[in-house]
Amino acid sequence: MLKRRAALLAGASLLGGAPAWADTWPSKPIRLVIPFAPAGPADVLARVVAQKLGPSLGQTVLPDNRAGANGIVGTDVVAKAAPDGYTLLMTVGSAQTLAPNLYKLPYDAQKDLVAISNFATLKTMIVVHPSVPAKTLQAFIALAKANPGKYDYAAGTSLVQLVGESFKRATGTHIVAIPYKGTGPQLAAVLAGEVAMTIDPFTAVQHVKAGRLRALAMLSDKRSPVLPEVPTLLESGVHGVELSSWIGLMAPAGTPRPIIDRLHAEMVKIVAMPDVKERLARLNYEPVGDTPEQFAAAIAAETARWAKIVKETGFKPE
Repeated sequence: MLKRRAALLAGASLLGGAPAWADTWPSKPIRLVIPFAPAGPADVLARVVAQKLGPSLGQTVLPDNRAGANGIVGTDVVAKAAPDGYTLLMTVGSAQTLAPNLYKLPYDAQKDLVAISNFATLKTMIVVHPSVPAKTLQAFIALAKANPGKYDYAAGTSLVQLVGESFKRATGTHIVAIPYKGTGPQLAAVLAGEVAMTIDPFTAVQHVKAGRLRALAMLSDKRSPVLPEVPTLLESGVHGVELSSWIGLMAPAGTPRPIIDRLHAEMVKIVAMPDVKERLARLNYEPVGDTPEQFAAAIAAETARWAKIVKETGFKPE
């Protein structure tokens, strides 16, 4: 009922500008829902945003971890919240663009949420154990083709497994998926030599630099300034498997445009702060701060791309 009332007010604003309460926003603390457990990368970065957003808005921004079901639980909280600017969502790409293609959701990811700004992106890369006799991605592909089923990869999430299956399809290789519970365990498995390869969300940078793992390619359209010597998939001749993780700010659909614009303006200021840039760099993230329109378009395109990949591969989450 609360959301319906606020939505009606937001709709009425089309006739005479934003509702009156939007002019005094924010007049009370704001809840920032984080649909993941504390201490993970998404939680850490969301708390950076909360810490910076609060003083600039003149109100406390309270992080609220609502973990569960690959981000679905927390996202549902925001999707069903009143669109009044007092409940926001700090989410990641897999929860917003992949989940709708894998699970039956209690909300419409495209219609029940509105994009505000992409905060930061994280490169993803293919890494192998040093015992794998391949120095380049093309050499690894040739090795895998010559030895079908011999090589395997650690898959700690549905996203990693789907990308792995896409890689197999694009390269014509038969590499066996070995499931793990999370990206931490999947990385540990490759470090221990239990499996040959994994698709890593840039948590393995220190191990690559120390020679404990070998990076073969970036799953992005550009090389990373952190590991500039590692080529992209496209440079290695592999197409259709690009992936960059992101974390961004969203709100319930129907949130008045003046509030969206204010939040976007504040996000642009936050990503430009030297200490925030330094924090992002330490975590190997790159700041973005794009517009609501750019962010929404990127989400729509990514959702459509995952839909195509899921259909082509016949992928079903474990």
